[in-house]
Amino acid sequence: MRPPVAIDPDEVEFSAIRAQGPGGQNVNKVSNAVQARFDIGASSLPADVKERLRALPDARITRDGVVIVKAQSARSLERNRADALGRLQALVDAAAAVPLVRRPTRPTLGSQRRRLDSKAGRGQVKALRGKVRE
Repeated sequence: MRPPVAIDPDEVEFSAIRAQGPGGQNVNKVSNAVQARFDIGASSLPADVKERLRALPDARITRDGVVIVKAQSARSLERNRADALGRLQALVDAAAAVPLVRRPTRPTLGSQRRRLDSKAGRGQVKALRGKVRE
């Protein structure tokens, strides 16, 4: 089993932006949002993880293979930065999990017989619903 894949914080580009939403004048003083940009192609992730990360149906991944995560829930810039890095790590962890290959199996003989017996039983019930002949 492979050890968990960790993101190198040096590969993530953080930029401070103004948070959206209500707050009036207060939002100008204390609301510091962070936008984290992570280039999948230029990262040190294993090739299979990069491939699965690009294939994820996530709106935060651009066509160029850059993951953009915005964090604005906390008031401080440091906590928003940690939140963005944590969410980015969760996305990479989801891509690092190797999906299990489904191997098709055949139904057992007993399950096939039970199915056919129940179908015959239902057919018998429906056949008995007809008009009664004297």
